Amino acid sequence: MSDVYLIGAASTRFGKRPEDDFRALAREAYDGVLSDAGLESGDDVEFAWFGNCGMGTWGQACIRGQVTFAPLVAEGRFPERVPMINVEGGCATASMAFNGAVKDVASGSARLSLAIGVEKTFVPDDPARTQAIFDGGIDQLNPEEWHAYYARAAAETGKNFNPKDAGGTIFMDTYAMQAAWHMKRHGTTQRQIAAGASKNHWHGSMNPNAQYRFEVSVDQALEDREISFPLTRAMCAPIGDGAAAALLCSEDFLRAQPKDVQARAVKVRASQLSGGKYRSFDEPGLSRVAAQRAYRQAGIGPKDVDLAEVHDATSFCEIYQVEMMGFCEDGEGGRYVESGATTLGGERPVNLSGGLVSKGHPVGATGLSMIHELALQLRQEAGERQAPKARIALAENGGGVIGFDEAACAVTILEAPAG
Repeated sequence: MSDVYLIGAASTRFGKRPEDDFRALAREAYDGVLSDAGLESGDDVEFAWFGNCGMGTWGQACIRGQVTFAPLVAEGRFPERVPMINVEGGCATASMAFNGAVKDVASGSARLSLAIGVEKTFVPDDPARTQAIFDGGIDQLNPEEWHAYYARAAAETGKNFNPKDAGGTIFMDTYAMQAAWHMKRHGTTQRQIAAGASKNHWHGSMNPNAQYRFEVSVDQALEDREISFPLTRAMCAPIGDGAAAALLCSEDFLRAQPKDVQARAVKVRASQLSGGKYRSFDEPGLSRVAAQRAYRQAGIGPKDVDLAEVHDATSFCEIYQVEMMGFCEDGEGGRYVESGATTLGGERPVNLSGGLVSKGHPVGATGLSMIHELALQLRQEAGERQAPKARIALAENGGGVIGFDEAACAVTILEAPAG
């Protein structure tokens, strides 16, 4: 397999952007990734992967990427006849698109491949459309299976679970049950979850692309409006819009670029996926499987990772994922986060972008926004939130739910430019 390099990465500002349609968001991310790669046009792109979850609720299914990119093709900004694969995998969509582009280059099928994720989840005049986007992230054909699973989880954790009352918070309720189980089993506290939320809001306050650019104290996170105990609003990712993109290239393509472009190229050490199942409550999740596969591919271990972006759809998720990534022992995630280890200046900063709770979570773009943040960090271009001497970075991105698992998970490992 050939080496793969990240030559360009870009993200739009995340937030409630009703004035921008899918094409406008895609154009912004595409123009941004070309500029970051030092390319005047996309003429050399040979393959593309388009990630999106919600466009079908706007009336456009099947050929989402082709429709979105039609103006760019007509203008000559994107080359004609380039194949584009539409990708949908819940919140892991953009990382799955990235994985496809990596495989294009690693297999020798393409010298330059594009991955882009575009999403709109904020619909101010039609909240039912927003709900429909998220409904696709859980089994709608056999709902009795997850009803029974969560009823068992509720009985074990002492929480109530009545999906008829859940409204738009069904996913927050599932995360809340996982948090309650972790609290009961390992002694994790609500204050530790709040510490993670406060930390990521601080990180996000320094990120110009973040949806929320304000700080939240631990006490403020605890006192915010309850969503589903132990989770408050400050501990949960907001609804918003955005896009992100990456360009992956081969070594021979990279060597033909100007020296300043070569000097910023980030090496892809690993890109691995895993799938979810209805696991037992105490069984490690699918993200551990994806992480172990990624560590084997990269030839490293958890101790070699300098910083990470993990999928904190809620602040409990960071506590759980630092365990699954092997950054601390199982059950120690709450204490690890509370200790400051994952804070800027700590031993292994996590979610320097602000994470999903502060940066935002436009579902089909989230995974590539993680890649963008890690590229900034590894290139020493992250400004006031820059982690010192970062050489190896990891992204974990999960999507959909099957019981206590996500339905899909991606773990990516990147290495800083040489020199």
